[in-house]
Amino acid sequence: MFESTHIELDSEAVRHNLSILRNWYGDDIKLSTVVKGNAYGHGLDEFVPMLLQNGIDHLSVFSANDAYRIKARNKGDYDLMIMGMVERDGLEWAIREGVDFFIFDIDRLESAIDLSSKAGSKAKIHLELETGMNRTGLSPGDFKLALKLIEENRDKISVEGICTHLAGAESISNYHRIKKQRERFKRYCKKLESSGIEAKYVHMACSAASLMYPGTRYNMVRIGILSYGFFPSKEVLISYMNKNKMNSDPLKRVLSWKSKVMDISTVKAGEFIGYGTSYLANIDTKIAIVPVGYAIGFKRSLSNQGRVLIRGSRMSVVGMVNMNMIAVDVTELENVEKGDEVVFIGRQGDIEISVASFSDYSHQVNYELLTRLPQEIPRLVI
Repeated sequence: MFESTHIELDSEAVRHNLSILRNWYGDDIKLSTVVKGNAYGHGLDEFVPMLLQNGIDHLSVFSANDAYRIKARNKGDYDLMIMGMVERDGLEWAIREGVDFFIFDIDRLESAIDLSSKAGSKAKIHLELETGMNRTGLSPGDFKLALKLIEENRDKISVEGICTHLAGAESISNYHRIKKQRERFKRYCKKLESSGIEAKYVHMACSAASLMYPGTRYNMVRIGILSYGFFPSKEVLISYMNKNKMNSDPLKRVLSWKSKVMDISTVKAGEFIGYGTSYLANIDTKIAIVPVGYAIGFKRSLSNQGRVLIRGSRMSVVGMVNMNMIAVDVTELENVEKGDEVVFIGRQGDIEISVASFSDYSHQVNYELLTRLPQEIPRLVI
């Protein structure tokens, strides 16, 4: 209610991005929007309703806890798919509620079979295959055993999908590794087909793969970062723009991060600003104090090098980033006042601080910066 900073989510940008994605993939490919990592830092409770309002009916999450939060707060006809952590109690809940989940080891498959009768429903599973990511996934031997168990328990198991995860489709340097994964995945799919077990969805494409390797789309794509208005990497963006003869990014950023000027003062020449002696004022320097620091996502590494927007100008952070405050040099600005808007990520007038530039300052990739934005920062839908 009295927070010193907030994040704004642009509902029109969400609509715009989803429209573009639907145009890219067409009506025959199911779009599963990935909302793990607190919806890539945008806020699970705020972002999911926007997706549902725009006709998205399939969501991918990491954990049973994420799925539970979504189910508890959002009514309607949509599917949920858990790609990661589900313990036994969460597994029973997922089966009972008709929530899909990945099977990447035999233990989970056996538990699903065991709990199906108790839950009174078929377990809706996606067989995740190890094709070269070397993280989670069924090995060839386990896949063979899984097919046997499914065949013996068709009354308890519904195979909703067969899938894998690609190891770095956002960079051409991984081309040969991705090629091998695609070949292995095709062999798995043929084995599933020859077993007489049919999967509703075949999926391996993430945001990057869906653009760099269109053949990976099959009949479902799992799209994360693109939904929020970001390309997975500069390489993917440049490749897309070259292929489509475009000279600008077609997506719109959903997220902006803002605060306000808390106080204004003048530091005399020869005085240090803030803790320690990291910044010496060489001239009389006017500073604006902003009530955001490393306790709420503005990293300490941004000391003396971070940038913010005030009154449509890009201004420098001076001195050490404190736990709850930063100092900004506003000497060149006239008429700065307490209460003036401060933008950390987003646009003010014709000037923008992008997530990419902010992450460059803080030595984080886009994904990391977004998902590490503290959950306690209020998210406001505009």
